[in-house]
Amino acid sequence: MVKQVRQERAIRTRNALIESAAALFARHGYEVVSLSTISARAGVSNGALHFHFPSKAALAEAVGVAAAQRFGRIIAGEVLPAQRGGVPERGGVPERGGLPERGGLPRHEGAPVYGVSSRYEGVPERGALPRRVEAPRRWDVPRRDEAASKQSAASRQNSALQTLIDTSHALLRGLGHDAVLRAGFALGDGAGVVGRGEDLYRRWQEWVAESLARAEREGLLARGLAVRDAVTAVVGATIGFAVLGGHDGQWLSRTTLTRFWTLLLPRLATPTALEGLMASGRLAETPR
Repeated sequence: MVKQVRQERAIRTRNALIESAAALFARHGYEVVSLSTISARAGVSNGALHFHFPSKAALAEAVGVAAAQRFGRIIAGEVLPAQRGGVPERGGVPERGGLPERGGLPRHEGAPVYGVSSRYEGVPERGALPRRVEAPRRWDVPRRDEAASKQSAASRQNSALQTLIDTSHALLRGLGHDAVLRAGFALGDGAGVVGRGEDLYRRWQEWVAESLARAEREGLLARGLAVRDAVTAVVGATIGFAVLGGHDGQWLSRTTLTRFWTLLLPRLATPTALEGLMASGRLAETPR
């Protein structure tokens, strides 16, 4: 029993040091942060820090490993604790916007769900509001094919393109709330990888390339579009938002990324694939 308590305490101490180091590395940079500052922020002694990590490089490597694990969970479609709403951790960027209705998924107000079309009909009387009616859509199908149409729309919403949109939102949201993830990107930025930490920027580029290649195989990309050009646009924008978000959290907001996807999707996807795609992403439900 005593041994188990000690082990649990050691795990908590180690995790506290990793979180403290990550927050300081992300905010001030690896070079200028001292071990004493890290231990003081974590609320542990210098001796306890050296028990777990013999050097700052070893601690940075542990941060990198933790960040790579969290990044892996994002691209696997899992929800991280810091992404489940509530107050972001110290140094994080709060998400703007209201709460969704009960049972609904939050969606940026005004963000399009492609495939929905409407218009206003007639001239209203003075003081009256125009009546909104559904406009004919070129993808309307006979009633007997309604079930097949719904099934096809559901398939598109689970397509490689929608998964890419959802994951990009999850990544930027994670960067706004999770100091470990931010530090992992900063430590392995390709300019000088600390320890054996992964270059998460490159890993993101490779994942985007794989996703768009799958979208091409699924027949979702617009005719004549080069996958390489699509990868350049998506990776360049999302990484740019991540870098700028270190100075202004609005770049990491859902609104910013939704506007980007709203601009890009009509050029990226076929008209059929575009139907039902959510530029604002579909937030996964919080696991119970």
